[in-house]
Amino acid sequence: MSFKSIIRELREMKDGIGNTSKRGVDGKHWRNRTRSHIAPDIAPFEPIEQGRWANLPPELLLDIIQRVEESEVSWPARTVVVFCAAVCKSWRDITKEIVKTPEESGRLTFPISLKQPGPRDSPLQCYIRRDRATSVYHLYFGLMPSEDESHKLLLAAKKIRRPTSTDFVISLVAGDFSRASNTYVGKLRSNFLGTKFTMYDSQPPTAAAAVQPVSHSSRRFNSNQVSPRVPACNYTIGTVSYELNVLRTRGPRRMRCIMQYIPISSIQEGGTAPTPTSFPKSLDKKISISPALKGTEPISDTSSLISQDPLILKNKAPRWHEQLQCWCLNFKGRVTVASVKNFQLVAAVDPSHNVSALEQEKVILQFGKIGKDIFTMDYRYPLSACQAFAICLSSFDTKPACE
Repeated sequence: MSFKSIIRELREMKDGIGNTSKRGVDGKHWRNRTRSHIAPDIAPFEPIEQGRWANLPPELLLDIIQRVEESEVSWPARTVVVFCAAVCKSWRDITKEIVKTPEESGRLTFPISLKQPGPRDSPLQCYIRRDRATSVYHLYFGLMPSEDESHKLLLAAKKIRRPTSTDFVISLVAGDFSRASNTYVGKLRSNFLGTKFTMYDSQPPTAAAAVQPVSHSSRRFNSNQVSPRVPACNYTIGTVSYELNVLRTRGPRRMRCIMQYIPISSIQEGGTAPTPTSFPKSLDKKISISPALKGTEPISDTSSLISQDPLILKNKAPRWHEQLQCWCLNFKGRVTVASVKNFQLVAAVDPSHNVSALEQEKVILQFGKIGKDIFTMDYRYPLSACQAFAICLSSFDTKPACE
């Protein structure tokens, strides 16, 4: 059988898998999740019948998936790699073994790729579309908007205003922002003035954090309520702070990000950043929060695991352009509209950190406006897509004390 016929059969199997999943209990969420073209880490609730492809010899299967992975490097063609992972367990295991992390390959394939550091050499280019009517923000993979955006949705966030703060709830799909859903990724929460934001993740930032017990004072469980999909807790992974502009002087916002679990050594030669390999499994038993604590968020204490020398990011200082009479940064064509929200983040390092001048000048995250309610977001190692998205969301909140 030729390679092209194999690809054609995989596409046909994809259609069959989609039809089967529609009959499942959570068919609605399954269909929404597949629109992102990133394979989910959990199988649909209704078993899929395994056909002749499940019994291929491992050597032949390895060769087929390797050829598919090498030939389909960009979206939407890369959906074929996702179809391979959706055939059956043996195909999925080999696909996950072959597909490399974004740091190694520069590609996004599985949902966990969104929580892994980006590539070191060149940034991954994405864009954000803001829906003012629903206060929802969509993160897409690609250089700029196209006619069909549903095929490359990566993440979505919903802005929720509260009396003393603002929350941005981040999800893998655009239609479900419940913390009880298995599509919940994390959230961003601001203080009253909108000058400081705390980033939360739905899973431990490091493997060691997974064994840290949740404080009984922050959460009490009853034995028989609520879906078992409720995440155990939120983990604080970093903060974003904006400098107060007390004198109301003109100029760009000044921001500072502390990534608590990414060490400064990650940008040194030979350094590494935390790289999760899978999403946390659903809880085995049904749990619920006591009525007295409803509306509060259980937060795990992982302070002992915080890096003693965390990575700190600062916005790159713009220069004043006399002819244009405005502050300017070189976005290399990725930003076309002047906005107070535009920024570039670089590492804030001390001479004792022994970080090269080239690394100090390297832009780790840049964000800027290209049209009405459309913004570009380019990120690279050691940030992940989720972390970069959370930092960019902080720019959308009102900051009267900083401007």
